[in-house]
Amino acid sequence: MSGLIGIDWGTTHRRACLLDADGALQDERADDQGMLAAAGRHAEAFETLLSGWPRHVPVVMSGMVGAASGWQEVPYLDAGTPLSELGRHLVPLRAAPAGRRVVIVPGLRWRGPGGEVDVMRGEETQLLGALALGAPDGWFVLPGTHSKWVLMDGGVAVRWRTHMTGELFALLGRHGTLAAFEGDVAVPDAFADGLRAAAQGALTHTLFGCRARVVAGDMPPAHARSYLSGVLIGTEWLDTPTRPQQVHLIASAALAGPYETAARHLGVATVVHPPREVHLAALRYLLEAMTW
Repeated sequence: MSGLIGIDWGTTHRRACLLDADGALQDERADDQGMLAAAGRHAEAFETLLSGWPRHVPVVMSGMVGAASGWQEVPYLDAGTPLSELGRHLVPLRAAPAGRRVVIVPGLRWRGPGGEVDVMRGEETQLLGALALGAPDGWFVLPGTHSKWVLMDGGVAVRWRTHMTGELFALLGRHGTLAAFEGDVAVPDAFADGLRAAAQGALTHTLFGCRARVVAGDMPPAHARSYLSGVLIGTEWLDTPTRPQQVHLIASAALAGPYETAARHLGVATVVHPPREVHLAALRYLLEAMTW
């Protein structure tokens, strides 16, 4: 193959990488033209992102680009599909621009014995990259708008749980009753208080406690956002069936930081895998596995 272009196209951001035939990175670009910004003009946004890059190089896209609200909906694979087989399930983009060969990585869907359902798009590619870099089986945490806790066993995502942590934090901090409490600087003690409070009752009650502490004078308004972050992230940790000895974080330094802090409070070891590195590793794996 003559190389590969990989696009991680999410809801709000996207990153493109150009690899040569040996898997060496030749160029990369990133912007804020995610699915929300590109809605209705996907082809135009695609060509803008790849302007000047060779048209004969195949393109692999992952993330929300394959969602129902994306460029082309791609059916989910069953959660039992080994990640090493993703290259065999790539779906051609029907409306690929002239001269481009473009495929989309399907997401994964898990169904539990009690009728539970969970899905992922984009995270499966990141997990493939982490495994390609030698990460062992165990728990993987992918923080973000919808944070995911994934249990990997034998290269298979055997189960996972998604938490609306980032989305709730943004909504409560901008539009809810906590929006009036300013303070973007992290306050470690307030974050730790939030972690402890997460174990004291139902989430909706604990969230109101953030406001109650401020209006009662027990917590400075500037500490509210750190406390809220602690409550939401602490809720994720409480949802794990058993406390793991170690978790793998696929996250930027900014997103990984609060989870590392929570892990230290709970006596859990962490290993951080930068998203850029795991994406590149996944692309190199797919470059070797794909046939055209």
